[in-house]
Parts: sequence; structure tokens; C-alpha cells
Amino acid sequence: MEVLLDVAGLARSTFFYHQARLNRPDPQASLKAAVTEIFTKNHRRYGHRRIHIELLKQGWRVAKKTVLKLMRSLRLVCKVRSRKRYNSYQGEQGVVAPNLLKRQFEADAPNQKWVTDVTEFSVGDRKLYLSPIMDLFDRQIISYALGISPNLELANASLRGALAMLEDGQKPLVHSDQGFQYQHSSWRTLLADAGAVQSMSRKANCYDNAVMENFFGHLKEELFHRVRFLSTEALESALHEYIHWYNTERISTKLKGLSPVQYRAYLLAA
Repeated sequence: MEVLLDVAGLARSTFFYHQARLNRPDPQASLKAAVTEIFTKNHRRYGHRRIHIELLKQGWRVAKKTVLKLMRSLRLVCKVRSRKRYNSYQGEQGVVAPNLLKRQFEADAPNQKWVTDVTEFSVGDRKLYLSPIMDLFDRQIISYALGISPNLELANASLRGALAMLEDGQKPLVHSDQGFQYQHSSWRTLLADAGAVQSMSRKANCYDNAVMENFFGHLKEELFHRVRFLSTEALESALHEYIHWYNTERISTKLKGLSPVQYRAYLLAA
């Protein structure tokens, strides 16, 4: 050993110091295990901010930067969202409503403001479309429809499901883009019969419906781009599971670190 130390130009004390450090228990082993458990439990979909929130709930006292550093050392990485989006605009084929929402994405009670849109998934040479309705009170997906065509019935089915949950006196503002489904008389009739008010984004302005765009981004980042689906049936099953998880378990930094369902229960009980 003496010869090796001389060749390496390393002092004997330095060698034994570093050897002792390697044999010393990792002081962050428990924290690393907690981070890994949260990341794995949530289907590897959480970044350091959400994991930090969950750690605080468990009683850990740790900085966000520390969580980020640990995740990097453990190679726990969330994918960056894709910005590609489906566009259902086909020109003015019906009635275009004014933008009444005006990017006011907050609501102080359920069923005051809803947003909706359609997104597309490609599975081999087949397509699957999702039409959800989101309540801006808690960002919960209160109704949705899936289909192999972005037709009128897809959008109308999701709207009918949401309207069926309205209580007496509730007349929500329902916001969408200018897709042909939302210009059609059948969509407008459903809204009018329920006493709901129609609102539309301005032409080619996705920021007017940013909350729904954000939901689609998270869905594709956390589910669709992580799994190679062999059929639209498999994707459909996974979407049902994801939306249930999104509503009941997935925490949001905008909802006091709660899921939409938890946040609604928290506010209505206050």
C-alpha cells in the first residue's frame, strides 16, 4: 500500500480519511427513500415542487433546492411537456360567442365557470379524442367523453354529463375555443336549455383557454408520452385511470397542495 500511495502522491492520512467517508452511513438515506417512494407512488409524474409539498405533509423539513438536488442524484426525472395541440377550428360555420371569460380563471363556488376543449391522441394509424369539462373552482374534470372522431356528439356528450350535475339556480359560464363543435346549434341549444352562458376564446388565441391547455399538457407529459400504447382500447382504459387519479390524488401547487377533490371538500367544509 505504501508503494501505491507514493505513486499516487497521496498521504496515508488522506487515504484513510476518504476510506472512512465511503464506509460512513448516508445521512440522507431516509430522505432519499422518501423522495423515491413519493416519485414512484405517483407514477413517476411528480417534479421536485410537488415532491417537496408531499415531504412537508410527512413532517420533513427540507428546502426545495435540496429535493431538486436529490432527485438529480437519484436520476428521478419528469419529462418536459410537448406543445403540439389539436385544432378543431374550421372557420366560422355557426355562431361565434364573445370572450366573456377574459382569462379570469378563478371561481369562488362550484359550477360558476367551466372550460372545455378537445385533444387528439395517435395510436399507430388510429386516433382517439378526449373532450373534458373542467370546473375552474377546483380544476376538477367533472365530465368527459372519449371517441374515435372529434364530432359533435363527442363534445355534446361531455357537456350533457356536466349539465346533469347542476343544482337548482346554477347557470355556469361555459368557455371553449372556436371549434366547429362549439359553434353548432346543438351545443348552443344544450347551453340555452340549461340557462348556461356561452363564451369563446378569440380566434387563434390558445391563452384564452390556458387552464385547459395546461391540463392537456400535463396529461400527455405524465401519461401518453411515457407509455407506448398498442391499441386505442388500452389508451382509453389508461385515460379513465389517469383522470380519476388527477381528480382525487394528484396535488396542485395552485390548490394549497391538495388534489381537486380534496380542495373542494376543504373549501366547502370551511
